[in-house]
Amino acid sequence: MFTSSAPRRRILCLLSLFFCLLTATAQELCDFSRTLRIDYLFAGNNSTQHIAVDALSSLEGWAGRRTHMDSLPLQGNGRITMRQAGSNRVIYRTSFSSLFQEWLTTEEATRTCRSFENVFLLPMPTVPVEITIELDDTRRRTMAALTHRVAPSDILIRRHTAPATPHRYLHRGGTPEACIDVAIVAEGYTEAEMPAFYTKACETVEAIFAHAPFDTLQARFNFVAVALPSAESDVSVPRQGLWRNTALGAHFDTFYSERYLTTPHLKTLHNSLAGIPYEHIIILANTETYGGGGIYNSYTLTTTGHKDFRPVVVHEFGHSFAGLADEYYYDDMYEPYYHADIEPWEQNISTLHNFSSKWLDMLPAGTPQPTPPNAATPERIGIYEGAGYQSRGVFRGFQDCRMKTNSCRSFCPVCQRAIARLVSFYTE
Repeated sequence: MFTSSAPRRRILCLLSLFFCLLTATAQELCDFSRTLRIDYLFAGNNSTQHIAVDALSSLEGWAGRRTHMDSLPLQGNGRITMRQAGSNRVIYRTSFSSLFQEWLTTEEATRTCRSFENVFLLPMPTVPVEITIELDDTRRRTMAALTHRVAPSDILIRRHTAPATPHRYLHRGGTPEACIDVAIVAEGYTEAEMPAFYTKACETVEAIFAHAPFDTLQARFNFVAVALPSAESDVSVPRQGLWRNTALGAHFDTFYSERYLTTPHLKTLHNSLAGIPYEHIIILANTETYGGGGIYNSYTLTTTGHKDFRPVVVHEFGHSFAGLADEYYYDDMYEPYYHADIEPWEQNISTLHNFSSKWLDMLPAGTPQPTPPNAATPERIGIYEGAGYQSRGVFRGFQDCRMKTNSCRSFCPVCQRAIARLVSFYTE
């Protein structure tokens, strides 16, 4: 009896393809010539939270890491994971914090609902994938999560084709594939004021590279200044009744805290960077009013006209790039960020709940726990109480640090090690 071998060949081809997908590396399941951008809305109040997909788009190139694709650099306050559809295989993971999660700890979140834009960049998959995004509360419990499917062939993934915003490279350590790419974006600068923006952008790079360990890691970074023009100069200061027409709508008085400067318009921010390789963002606001903000793996935003511009932009970059916590304290939070029975994920502070995961190995034998302050030896490493906005129960490694005061000239050795480890994770 005659039988065709065609069905057998098709079966063998399918089995071969299936085997190849099973054995392919995470890198082989990505198209590094494109980036998958996913816009989300985080919404709710302090009792109920929701995540919704807003839009998907495709950008040219991939400027993110190509090492440790399936691992997290830090735990963060949230995570996004891309898995091969139909399996539990992780292709890419990263962590983040969000303004929404911070807002949930305010009094306002007890009496109203709000929504916040969020944008994430992932390498474009070559196979259908499932994306899972998770948000944690202050006790590091998952409070909201969403899993959705993405097919790279989806015709509704919009391709960004707009010409890139005018930009200028200030420092090139290497190619976007090999380096950490940082975009420095103008806010509140008119077209006529762009020369002043470029000057401040150069000062930003100088200030960051003046600090260890960035000073010895310059070859791992690219910095590009993006001249995004605003219709009006300066930025909005609501407490003074000043609302200005700027490119990113940045304003002070975030959460009614007068020094807290943020932008809610993350989609506009990322739209302005289409066509430019970037992973991390620093926004420079053209104002003399003191303030700023830094959100891990989201953005740094700080003011250029104040006398403390240089230390503040480095401090805020410590937040947004390195995930470092504030080491000062005022005890003025509506709800505590840190709890005695939970070790913070930030590497420069500790509740001593799992101190072996922090800087225990750096302590000299016999170091008192906690360590009493000593004005005579301020640079002694120890376990000093007071950090993370709380004077009790949260500890830092040094009496002073760039993450504590503007007057300190450097990151402490605990922060320096945390930064160096993160740079290695991204580039080695």
